[in-house]
Amino acid sequence: MDNDVKQDSMGLKNDEVETIERDQRKILNSLLSGALAGALAKTAVAPLDRTKIIFQVSSKRFSAKEAFKVIYFTYLNEGFFSLWRGNSATMVRVIPYAAIQFSAHEEYKIILGRNYGIKGGETLPPCPRLVAGALAGMTAASLTYPLDLVRARMAVTPKEMYSNIFHVFIRMSREEGLKTLYRGFTPTILGVVPYSGLSFFTYETLKKFHHEHSGRSQPYPLERMVFGACAGLIGQSASYPLDVVRRRMQTAGVKGQTYNNIIQTLQEIVSKEGYIRGLYKGLSMNWLKGPIAVGISFTTFDLMQILLQKFDERNRN
Repeated sequence: MDNDVKQDSMGLKNDEVETIERDQRKILNSLLSGALAGALAKTAVAPLDRTKIIFQVSSKRFSAKEAFKVIYFTYLNEGFFSLWRGNSATMVRVIPYAAIQFSAHEEYKIILGRNYGIKGGETLPPCPRLVAGALAGMTAASLTYPLDLVRARMAVTPKEMYSNIFHVFIRMSREEGLKTLYRGFTPTILGVVPYSGLSFFTYETLKKFHHEHSGRSQPYPLERMVFGACAGLIGQSASYPLDVVRRRMQTAGVKGQTYNNIIQTLQEIVSKEGYIRGLYKGLSMNWLKGPIAVGISFTTFDLMQILLQKFDERNRN
């Protein structure tokens, strides 16, 4: 009798250990897939992203022609690889950001799903689907914000001003104070909620719609790219004015400007540059780079998850 009890308790402990190990592998797989997804997506659109930031933080009027000129003269004056200037700082930020965001999204889906009796792999109802994406973005942005600010500084300054990422941190802390590392944080969080929420919501909704109407359990990679592109287009359009405000506040120290809060920044942009031309400056470029980046990001994450899941199943067998 005692032996039977001991065997049962040993079996329960083994099951618990296996469950913990399985959960740990899932989190690790999500972190790895998210990191790779973010790195590939941002590197692909880095020249366009840098050009967009240059327009966002200046009073120049944006047009496709002017954007092309910026890219062309940057290439002529500073060389081809200067188009990726600040990308090292982007990678330092994007890799942990994307890893945390995607992994957090998977965890929030599980947590919220329990309240609705949703099992793993099933799509959440619309409201928690939106909330899971928003919470994932807020979590990632809160933990990696100073890296985003450093990347913005490197994108709009000549290479003589900041030699590397650490130089930006040291110089900013010394000349502007440590609190500068979180300048523009509030508009970032306010922008992340609609951006991340709508991006994940749109992508998950399109995948659910595809499954219901095609009969296939998984979309093809190209279909995932299209779903991701739609998600990026909707998410970035909804949050773009706050993205402009964020960039202005982040780069105020090197542009000789003073922006104390969101309201003052919004008022100054609108009064000097107009509502559409000021707050939506560079949006057309975002419509080009955003869908590409988000499409690559979501597709890479999903395919990596499938690959790693198959790898784990093969190892267990």
